[in-house]
Amino acid sequence: MTITAARDTSVPAGVPVPAVVPPTRLGPEVPAPLFGAPDRGRGRLVGVVITLIAALTRFWNLSHPTDKGTPVFDEKHYVPQGWQVLTGGNWIEDNPAYGLVVHPPVGKWMLAASEAVFGYGPLGWRVAPAISGVLIVVLVYCVVRRLTRSTLVGAIAGIFAICDGVLFVQSRMGMLDIFQALFIVAAFAALVADRDQVRERMYRVYLEGRIDDSPFGPRLGFRWYRFTAGVMLGLNCGTKWSGVYYVIFFTALAIGFDVAARRAYHVRRPWVGTLVRDVVPAGASLAVMPVVIYFLTYIPWFNSETAVYRYSEGNAIGTGGTFSWVPGAWRSLWYYESGILQFHSGLTNSAGNQHPWESKPWTWPMSLRPMLYALENGPDQCGTGECVRAQMLIGTPALWWLTLPMLLWGLWSWIVRRNWRYAAVVVGYCAGILPWFLALDRQMYFFYATALAPFLVMGLALCCGDLLRSTAATARARPERRVLSIIVVAVYVALVVTNFVWLWPILTASPISPGLWRQQIWLPSWG
Repeated sequence: MTITAARDTSVPAGVPVPAVVPPTRLGPEVPAPLFGAPDRGRGRLVGVVITLIAALTRFWNLSHPTDKGTPVFDEKHYVPQGWQVLTGGNWIEDNPAYGLVVHPPVGKWMLAASEAVFGYGPLGWRVAPAISGVLIVVLVYCVVRRLTRSTLVGAIAGIFAICDGVLFVQSRMGMLDIFQALFIVAAFAALVADRDQVRERMYRVYLEGRIDDSPFGPRLGFRWYRFTAGVMLGLNCGTKWSGVYYVIFFTALAIGFDVAARRAYHVRRPWVGTLVRDVVPAGASLAVMPVVIYFLTYIPWFNSETAVYRYSEGNAIGTGGTFSWVPGAWRSLWYYESGILQFHSGLTNSAGNQHPWESKPWTWPMSLRPMLYALENGPDQCGTGECVRAQMLIGTPALWWLTLPMLLWGLWSWIVRRNWRYAAVVVGYCAGILPWFLALDRQMYFFYATALAPFLVMGLALCCGDLLRSTAATARARPERRVLSIIVVAVYVALVVTNFVWLWPILTASPISPGLWRQQIWLPSWG
């Protein structure tokens, strides 16, 4: 059997593609790498349009709602902390009244930067989240376009991201979760780009006949995309501790990509080759780098004389003991971090911590227990007549109610069809939900599911792409199937947009009548 290098029109000029490569052993055809969708001009135009729509929706009436001019819900924690980070002079919380600050500083730096430009007001503490929300939409569009090599499917993903209620509301709140979601999606995008780059390098080595120089395969050099993913994961952990789950899952995903690449190009020992060539660099970029960046975010804490718990050593804890050799600042930081861990560990239902809007992770995939962020009612809220102004964090049902079918199809496509695209999306989704099942007694909220939303819309866009692609091959023989698939996808996209428009009043706290408010509550668990 002769191994033929597949000719691909997307291979850039200057990359030689011989018709036949002398085989070294039997095996399947070697794939030529794909460098992206060929319609670059249209892709840029669609990207600009999606960006503008995302910006218009995220920034519209951004300063509303408020609690009589003050932050709403958990904004009350992070907005003043961001302001104190900005005005305290040290870029770290140093107000003793805070007692214990339970999240790292990166997200509060972003709030502080926004407040520095627009002041301490609703616009000031929500501009940075809105910008992050727009960037998430753009990244989702770009990632899915790269995954599918289709501008159309990428545009569908972008529309879904624009119309998802969770991403929309969190983009308009001065909280930390939208920043974490941004860093997670950026890390995911970098890993997908790294996979493409690795396959391009492997292909060049294969064409040059050097693939068998070592049974482990070639060394691939420094991988900037993977390094970038590590930086993003570090900022993710520097926003909220739950980011560590993505470090674990994405490292495993990257290693899986490397094994698949070495197998695709007929490396004689792909698993050992990955272990020898890739695991240590991957660990350095995706596991060690986030830890380093996490501690670098505490440089202002080390430099401050008044930061929270900065001088615990010698005060709250003694100077002696087994670890007396550790510098006092690091012992103080350990005391601070262990206090955060103790706080989160004790935030359980069994300890009496209850909240009327808390939820458990099995309710998140279908958005069965959303959250009420703000509520005002009475005639004084609208000028005349009785009305309701309510803002809810709720996933668009046309998207979220298809989560389980999407995951089942994604798992089947991954395991049976060996579709790496679904593998990547399912891994990203699972990183955001599976770890929470290990601590079900803990107090949890639906806004923890913010990072699930990008992977949900990516997966649904892939499903739409599958539907369009499966009928394209039979379009000549049965053109009616092609037309039917286009209609089905178009109707579904229209349904998502319509559902988002319907929910708009309770996503933005627009004034509505009590009757319309009741119509917005579709399930008993929503009330």
